[in-house]
Amino acid sequence: MTLDPALLARLGPLQIRARKVMEGVLTGLHKSPHHGQSVEFSEHKEYAPGDEIKHIDWRAFAKLDKYYVKRFEMETNLRALLVVDASGSMAYGRGGLSKLQYAAICAGALAYLLSRQGDQVGLLVAGDAEPGSSERLPEGVRSFVPFASSPTHVQELLQRLDSAQGRGATLLSAALDYAAEKAGRRALVVVLSDLFDASERSVPALKMLRSRRHDVLLLQTLDREELDFPFDDPTRFLSMEDERQIEAQPRQIRESYLSEMRRFLESTRRELARADVEVEQIPTDSPPDRVLIKLLARREAA
Repeated sequence: MTLDPALLARLGPLQIRARKVMEGVLTGLHKSPHHGQSVEFSEHKEYAPGDEIKHIDWRAFAKLDKYYVKRFEMETNLRALLVVDASGSMAYGRGGLSKLQYAAICAGALAYLLSRQGDQVGLLVAGDAEPGSSERLPEGVRSFVPFASSPTHVQELLQRLDSAQGRGATLLSAALDYAAEKAGRRALVVVLSDLFDASERSVPALKMLRSRRHDVLLLQTLDREELDFPFDDPTRFLSMEDERQIEAQPRQIRESYLSEMRRFLESTRRELARADVEVEQIPTDSPPDRVLIKLLARREAA
């Protein structure tokens, strides 16, 4: 099943788009790996009145002629925090979808998948404060939804994603500090961002999350035009996060631009790989279901 981004853009609400991507992922993987609540054997202890008979280890009895029961240690469900960058640069997109819309579809599909297999998922939208919002949140956090796994919870996540608007400066590092606080014990933290950060603090913040033993995955979302720079005529380029602008001859700067973009992407991947942060650099003209199928299959195999 292949979903074209231009088609997805015409499908309407995020709920439909995210669900269709999720269904495509399940079709591609042929199954949904279940990580729900389970138990892991911990140790033996000698039987005492009141212990569950069903937990008696009969093999141990045969060897030792004494009754022992197995103790089990509960494994908690996976907790996943989706961090979506809603800064101004994420609003860019000259194709069917902006980078933010593409990230929202991927995040929504992951929320569906996680909830389906009984895992808890939370959402943090990174950006400046929502105008008129009564929520008291720290700088860099526009919206936060705590961990849960019910269908109604997923609906709330999708509504937050659907209403997110790309605007303002990149405040991702501040948002990741808050994510580290809220993630608590070890969690999967999925960050969806272009990582265009003038302060250059986002990469250290991602490394900080990993140093706290979280499983960190960066889905670096990029528009095809940012990667290929296909402009020819004299063009005025406007910053989407502040008042800066520049007029340039694209043919004269294309080579240096592409060289700098390659340097940025390669150095980001290399530095984060050294910190054991997984990076997937995704152009928004790639079908989201294919991207997630590849990603999830690789992580499952690992």
